Amino acid sequence: MKIFVTGTRGIPDIPGGVERHCQELYPRIVSMGHRVVLATRSPYVKQKREEYLGVRLAHLYAPRIKSLEAIVHTLLCIIKARLESPDILHIHAIGPSLMTPLARMMGLKVVVTNHGPDYERQKWGGLAKKILKAGEWAGARWADELIVISEGIKESVKQKYRRESWLVPNGVTVQEKESGVDFLEKMGVKPGRYILAVARLVPEKGLHDLLAAFEGMDTDLRLVIAGDADHETDYSRRLKSQAAKDKRVVMTGYLTGNPLKQVFAHARLFVMPSYHEGHPIALLEAMSFGRLVLVSDIPANMEIGLAQEQYFECGNVEDLRRAMVKLLKRDLDQDDRRQIIGFVRERYDWDKIAARTLEVYSRAVA
Repeated sequence: MKIFVTGTRGIPDIPGGVERHCQELYPRIVSMGHRVVLATRSPYVKQKREEYLGVRLAHLYAPRIKSLEAIVHTLLCIIKARLESPDILHIHAIGPSLMTPLARMMGLKVVVTNHGPDYERQKWGGLAKKILKAGEWAGARWADELIVISEGIKESVKQKYRRESWLVPNGVTVQEKESGVDFLEKMGVKPGRYILAVARLVPEKGLHDLLAAFEGMDTDLRLVIAGDADHETDYSRRLKSQAAKDKRVVMTGYLTGNPLKQVFAHARLFVMPSYHEGHPIALLEAMSFGRLVLVSDIPANMEIGLAQEQYFECGNVEDLRRAMVKLLKRDLDQDDRRQIIGFVRERYDWDKIAARTLEVYSRAVA
C-alpha cells in the first residue's frame, strides 16, 4: 500500500506525542513493504531531508499561528495527497480531522487517529475549542476507519458519536544499550540523584505543581525538567522564572537522541503531574528504562495500571509532595527493573502496533 500521513509537525526528533508516535510507527510500516509519504510543517523542520528511514518526507507550508497552523497545513496536505493518489490518507489528531469530509469528497480513503480531546488543553480559547470539537465530530463521522489510542477515548467516541473504533495505543522502544553520562556531567547532575519530568511547558502538563511541591521538599536531589514551549507564552515565561529561583532545578530545554536517553536512564524518580494526556508516551519511555514513576490520577494515566502509591491527586501539591517523599525511600533492584521493562515490552511493542495499524488500513481499503 501507499500511505500519505498528515496531522503531525514532522519527523524526526520534533517534540510532541503525535510526532513521536509517527516517528516510531512509519519506518516500521515501510520495513513491512509499504510506501509512506509523511507531510511536515515547514516552521518546525530545520533540516529538510528527503526521507527518514525509508519514509519519504513532503515539506509543506504551515503558518506559525497556533489557531491556523493545523487547518491550513492539512488543507495543503489533502491537495498534495490527491496528486499522490495514495491507498490511504492517515490524519492524526482531532484538529486536522476537521478536513476529513473534504478528503472524502476528493475520493480519498481516510483513516483518522484520535489522540485525545485536545479541546481540554488550557491553551485554547473558546472558538478554538469549538473548532477542535468539530474536528473530533468530523473524524468520527466521516473517516472510513477510526483509530483511538486509549480505552477512555474509545468509550468517549462510542458514547458521543455512536462510532466503533480500533484501539491502537502508543508504544515504546526498550533501550538495550547503555546511554552514557556525558550529558548529565555537562548539566552538573549526578546519576540517580535527580527527579525527572519530560513535558512541554504548557499549563495542562502541571509542571507548576511539580515546582511548588519540590520547593517545599527538604532534599539534596535535583529536579530536571526536559522540555520547552512550542510558542513562548506568559505561562512558559512564568514557569522558567519560577524554576530559576531554586538552584536545585535544571531546565534543559527540548532534548532528543542520546541526551534524552541519558536523563531517562539515570533518573531516581520520573514524575508526570499532567492534567491532560491522550496516552502518556513519556511515562512509557520512563518505564522502558526501568524507572520508578509517579503520575497524576487522570484517566489516561490510570489506564496504565500502576500501583496505587504511584498515583497522586491531580492538582494537589501537598499530595504530590507526600507521594514523592514516600517513593524516594524505595530502591529498585534489578529484578524490579526487569519486571517494569517486561510490562511495557509486552503491552506497548511498536512492531505489534505497526501490524495492528496495517490491519486498519486493509479494512479501510476493503
